[in-house]
Amino acid sequence: MSGESLLIILLVGAIAGWLAGQIVRGFGFGLIADIGIGVIGALIGNWMLPRLGVHVGTGLLSSIVTATLGAVVLLLVVGLVRRGGRW
Repeated sequence: MSGESLLIILLVGAIAGWLAGQIVRGFGFGLIADIGIGVIGALIGNWMLPRLGVHVGTGLLSSIVTATLGAVVLLLVVGLVRRGGRW
């Protein structure tokens, strides 16, 4: 993995994590947590969306959208687990 690839992964993760934090809770979680949430969200989104029949496309913007959707799902699941299954 080149340095440029790693930088793009971290950039997409930071943007997606911040966006997911804005959507779910209304604020971000800090740079490191946003990157972590975004990267894990990208893994979830890349796994989940094709199984649902959703194809976002290719490119940087589609990567951000996919990672954001996965991060939102991640934050919703974590919120449900923390609250004991209550909305």
